[in-house]
Amino acid sequence: MRNQLKIGALLSYVNIIANVVIGLVYTPVMLRLLGQAEYGLYSLIGSVMAYLSILDMGLGNTIVRYIAKNRATGDKKFEAELNGLFLSIYSVIGVITVIIGSILYLNIDNMFGATLSSDELSKARIMMIMLIFNFAICFPLTVFASLIQAYERFIFLRVINILRVVLNPIIALPFLLIGYGSIMLVTVTTILNISALLMNVYYCFKYLDIHFARGKFEKAFLYEVAGYAFFIFLNAVMDKIYWETGQFILGMISGTIQVAVYAIAMQFMQMYMMFSNAISGVLLPKVTMMVANGANSRDLTNLMIKIGRLQYIIISYILVMFFLVGKEFIHLWAGENYLSAYPMILILMVGLLIALVQNAGISILQAMNLNRYRMTVYTIAAVINIFTSVILAKMYGGLGCAISTAIALLISTGLIMNRYYYKRIGIDIPLFWKNITHMMPSAFILIALVELFQMNVSLEYSWLYFVIKVFVYSLIYAVLMYCLAMNGYEKNLCRSAICKVLRMNK
Repeated sequence: MRNQLKIGALLSYVNIIANVVIGLVYTPVMLRLLGQAEYGLYSLIGSVMAYLSILDMGLGNTIVRYIAKNRATGDKKFEAELNGLFLSIYSVIGVITVIIGSILYLNIDNMFGATLSSDELSKARIMMIMLIFNFAICFPLTVFASLIQAYERFIFLRVINILRVVLNPIIALPFLLIGYGSIMLVTVTTILNISALLMNVYYCFKYLDIHFARGKFEKAFLYEVAGYAFFIFLNAVMDKIYWETGQFILGMISGTIQVAVYAIAMQFMQMYMMFSNAISGVLLPKVTMMVANGANSRDLTNLMIKIGRLQYIIISYILVMFFLVGKEFIHLWAGENYLSAYPMILILMVGLLIALVQNAGISILQAMNLNRYRMTVYTIAAVINIFTSVILAKMYGGLGCAISTAIALLISTGLIMNRYYYKRIGIDIPLFWKNITHMMPSAFILIALVELFQMNVSLEYSWLYFVIKVFVYSLIYAVLMYCLAMNGYEKNLCRSAICKVLRMNK
């Protein structure tokens, strides 16, 4: 199982790299073939319909927690009853999805009639129908992906995700080249999503010997499950408010062009978050078992520091590199019309830094069933963020939405949650931040060196100069981080990774 964790984390990064590479190559082609307005429409409808995903209601994570917890006792009969319970609930959610999606469909004129043309509204209706079908079918099938994760079979899950990511542009690009647009993109995504989930179904029955049964559960247990799932559900709602509402607000206030620019910013943010979540995403089963086996605050502190340091190395690299060459990259990659996305992305990256470095803490809270306080804080901050985003969007467009979201994230997931981890969970937060702050000089030294260089040398924007800069800056960052910031464990990881790569090349 240890190999599943290690290879699963490795494949998570392969998945991320695949997303990044495809994004770098495929997205600019898609932008130019679709045009800015249609890309904005595609992003707008995607963001609106993404709200249907919150109907998951936290059950995916709940399945992982309770099945992983049950594995410690080995009660197969109770596990089958749990599986049957969750499958029944997800089937009902699929029906609810159709009802809510239909309401959204019938009100599309009321939402966007003032900013979208009649042709854009027609396309939006077709995309909505397809996405409603997508969600309605996918909800019951997601039970099987959660079961695979609970059994810590991360390799299969990651391989399926990688295939889905890679096949999407391979299938869609030929259709784009012959003139098909946003409706075709939604069609391809729907087919691939359902196909991937059906593969999960096959794997569960073939290799995990999964069974489903009708069970009778005590009310106390059902209340416990509902309480746990509710706060995971709130987390999903708040994530949608933070990362989807900006496009929705801009769609009503400014139209598809502003949505397109903000969508580019959100695409970068998704990549930014994926790099951190690749490590923490495999932690929940392990942390749940640690808590079930009586792990103390010192054990949890050490885990959070260990994961946080690794996450900081990755997240700070991305942040620093985007600060140094991000504007140049957007100009070369997406075009001059999207340059206004640069300050939005930078502001959001800074606002999210604390949360990403500490997101192992979320797995700890979920494993201890102590997510209530975090979600209360997160909910209040997100609701305030909606109102401030509307006000600032009218004044500054997408930049206003980014400023509002970044401030809300810094206060809620940063300042307030650090106090909770320290006071309630017993995690040594001063020690955690002592570890992180000792790693920070490497980034500041690199920024100072680059700024000094740019004061004396001016280079035009070109892919050649960009690649050279990225290579040189990355090399300097790696050397500084290795010499000034990494501890013995992290240096051993680097040496081990380098040795493995060298052996593969022999």
